[in-house]
This record gives sequence, structure tokens and C-alpha cells, in this order.
Amino acid sequence: MDISLILKVVGVGMIVTVSCQILSRAGRDEQSMLVSLSGIVLVLLLLMGEIGKLYDAIRGVFGF
Repeated sequence: MDISLILKVVGVGMIVTVSCQILSRAGRDEQSMLVSLSGIVLVLLLLMGEIGKLYDAIRGVFGF
């Protein structure tokens, strides 16, 4: 795992957190929920390659 991937995930998390706080305080709770959901999807897309490597390693261990 590369350190840049970790920093990208942290950066997305910080941006999403600040955006959600600003939107919640402005009374836009629906948009805040959508921002947090899109942040989760974005992080999952960033981690897709690592999840695939993990899946292949598990398959290799159990011989499937």
C-alpha cells in the first residue's frame, strides 16, 4: 500500500467533513447527506485496486 493512497483518503475525508459541517449549519441537511454519501463512494473507488489485491490474496491462501 502506498502512502499517497492513504493521504488521498485522508484528504477526501477532511473535505467531506468540512463540507458536511458547513451544509448542516446552513440548514441543508439533505445536501450534507449527499456529500457524505458521495465521499464514501469516492473513497471506495480509490480503494478498489487494493480491495482487488486483498481478494486475490485471500483466494490464494484458501486455494479457490
